[in-house]
Amino acid sequence: MKLARAIHFDESDQRVYHSPARTGEWCIPGGFEFSNWGEADLTGKSKQAFSNGWLGVETFGRVTFVAVTQIEPGERGEVIAALAAHFVSHYGAPDLDAAQPVAAEEIDQMIDLCADHPPNTLLTVARDLTDAGVKESFRVIESQEADISQFAVHGSLDEEPHQH
Repeated sequence: MKLARAIHFDESDQRVYHSPARTGEWCIPGGFEFSNWGEADLTGKSKQAFSNGWLGVETFGRVTFVAVTQIEPGERGEVIAALAAHFVSHYGAPDLDAAQPVAAEEIDQMIDLCADHPPNTLLTVARDLTDAGVKESFRVIESQEADISQFAVHGSLDEEPHQH
């Protein structure tokens, strides 16, 4: 089972979103945030979040790129619980029992989106406001096109072996 984590290649998300997602947190499209938006809402950092932002399910901040990675079944439950609590605290869901199935559906849709992509595949989201509502589309950047290991910092806490 796969989901996607927030990834940053530079500091741009810190400048373009009101609340940037934390590197490594699980993400979903989060288009539900914009369901009641109109053209007047699409300005500045809010427009950037609408146009290109994935929703982090820990900070509930936004991020431009996510990377597909494995998720353990237990982690899926934790992410669903966090999203359900957010639905209660921010969207008026009556209680966690009512929010749980909706949160599970959101997470499972993202799992389906990630299912056919190998780990480290990058995804972007683009949204447009149409007469029929919010239209989301996704772009896939294969891992060989953007080798994320070149951006990762690798190291070890172990001391170098002594040479004799």
